[in-house]
Amino acid sequence: MWQMGATFFLQNIPAMKMTTSLLLTALALAWSCRPAPSPGKAEVAEQARREIRQAEAAFAAMAEAQGVPAAFLAFAADSAVLNRNNRIIRGKAAIQSYFGQSPLREVSLKWAPEFVEAAAAGDMGYTYGPYQFSAIDTAGQKIEAEGVFHTVWQKQADGTWKYVYD
Repeated sequence: MWQMGATFFLQNIPAMKMTTSLLLTALALAWSCRPAPSPGKAEVAEQARREIRQAEAAFAAMAEAQGVPAAFLAFAADSAVLNRNNRIIRGKAAIQSYFGQSPLREVSLKWAPEFVEAAAAGDMGYTYGPYQFSAIDTAGQKIEAEGVFHTVWQKQADGTWKYVYD
């Protein structure tokens, strides 16, 4: 009886090799088509920090090149909030009105973040660092101030970063 089993086995080796080969090919193909591993929370947060730093740099560059009002409107989320002189200014329309009513001339605002942090989900973050402000008031006097800014950023549906609090 065992001879019959051995004979069957020996006669079917080519078919078994082909089946094994097909099975291994199918497994290799399945393995190569698996989705790429999703980045971990640390990588997501690090990518968000880089993007926020870039957004902050573009924001500051626009303020210098095109003026503070233009930059603050361009980088504001629709629901953005500004805290100015202990007064909360809510929304882009109110921000535009605030800058439109300012009597100051030759406004200059320079800043750079010295710290950037982002949520593990990569959708929120904040920055802070030094700023320098100068302007000419209605009496023609130069106003200068230095301090520390703090900005909260939110990733928008289109992938851009806008500030929600400044």
